[in-house]
Amino acid sequence: MKKLVTTFKLFAVISVLTLTACQNENSEIMQEPVASKVSSADLKKEITPGLKVVPENVQTQINDSKKNLEQYLNNDLQITGITVLGKLSTQKGIDISQELISDRDQFTAEGNILAPETVKVGKIGALFSGDQLVEAQKGLKEAASEQIKTGTDVLEISWTHKGEQFTSLCFYNESGIIWDNVFAGLVMMDARGTTEVSPTDAQAKVASKWFKEWWTAKWLWGSKRGEVGYQITIYYSGSTVSNVDVSDWGNISLGKAKSESKVTKRTGAYGQCRYALGLCTPTGSLSFNSNNFSVSFSGLGSNVVSNGTKSLYP
Repeated sequence: MKKLVTTFKLFAVISVLTLTACQNENSEIMQEPVASKVSSADLKKEITPGLKVVPENVQTQINDSKKNLEQYLNNDLQITGITVLGKLSTQKGIDISQELISDRDQFTAEGNILAPETVKVGKIGALFSGDQLVEAQKGLKEAASEQIKTGTDVLEISWTHKGEQFTSLCFYNESGIIWDNVFAGLVMMDARGTTEVSPTDAQAKVASKWFKEWWTAKWLWGSKRGEVGYQITIYYSGSTVSNVDVSDWGNISLGKAKSESKVTKRTGAYGQCRYALGLCTPTGSLSFNSNNFSVSFSGLGSNVVSNGTKSLYP
């Protein structure tokens, strides 16, 4: 009996030692440090120093953007300086760039500066939350991955927004700026759209008439960034329409575009079509519903959506 008790005590001691060892091992695993978040300092290690002067066209884009921000936002958002970093030289540098661009603590912007009330500037994690944050980060990373390649030049832009200072990474090449969170999120756009009607041609063998309407998005520096629109054309004799054509288009740099159209009345006293159009910046999404023939916007970001019907008479 004494031998049995001694054996039991020995087993208990071994069990305790084994359990303690397992606990210590688990503690070490749990306490293993999490990989640190990448920073601008990490990116700079992957950059090859280059010329300290940006190309003339890039400088012009920055200067024109400063003027437009001053004119339309009354200096609420200002560019206060630029620092040339160099040229991306490794794949690791590209990967770090994508992580930095989509990091929740990085600043971004959205809105149409021609409508100042729509403009929002702040950290990604402050402007977006939940599923919208995930969608925004995904959109930023995907859009940036298509633009940023080895050999791309990088500079850092210093900004002030209502007294708060921050910086953004600006990527460019010889043709101009190709990515910056603030430039990518802001647009200049007249929400009313532009219309045009065909001139009268009395000599035409077949009488026709067309109407075109479109919306144009511009970069902060003023050049065209994207466009979405439709055109309806009627063919007629006297006051009777014999046929109708309709076309649509949509495109945008660093963003998403969607356009749909269809003829709803082909003959008779007039021609008619339906159209569904949308443009948005990378942090938003567009979807088309064929049941009610409309485009809708989801997420957050600069956008224009126009759904409607157009009738055209001879």
